[in-house]
Amino acid sequence: MLEEFKKFAMRGNVVDLAVGVVIGAAFGAIVNSLVADIIMPIIGAITGGLDFSNYFVPLSSKVTATALADAKKQGAVLAWGNFLTILINFIIIAFALFLVVKLVINRLYKPDPAKPAAPPADVQLLTEIRDILKAQSPAR
Repeated sequence: MLEEFKKFAMRGNVVDLAVGVVIGAAFGAIVNSLVADIIMPIIGAITGGLDFSNYFVPLSSKVTATALADAKKQGAVLAWGNFLTILINFIIIAFALFLVVKLVINRLYKPDPAKPAAPPADVQLLTEIRDILKAQSPAR
């Protein structure tokens, strides 16, 4: 049974999937940093210094904090700013994957241009005979 599991785990598809998951996690971290460290500060600067990650609606009267982390400790909050940040992350990841598929994968699997089919043997033979006769006849 151990040998069968080893054979299953070392199949090409399983290894490819494992590599894809690891690369996907690293790519996700890059996109999270891009959104949190570059895009959201620019959006915040455009909107007058707003930090969307701290936007929330308290769902309890006990919540008096102004920072999201502190507010979550005090009670239930609806963290819509954090959701907006994660939604932007998703859109960027989806767009990046679209570009990868569109630019890279489609080029790798580009079908070969259609080659003209070879004429049947009898047509090819007749063409060769015609060319020989043209070459032997005197020029006019």
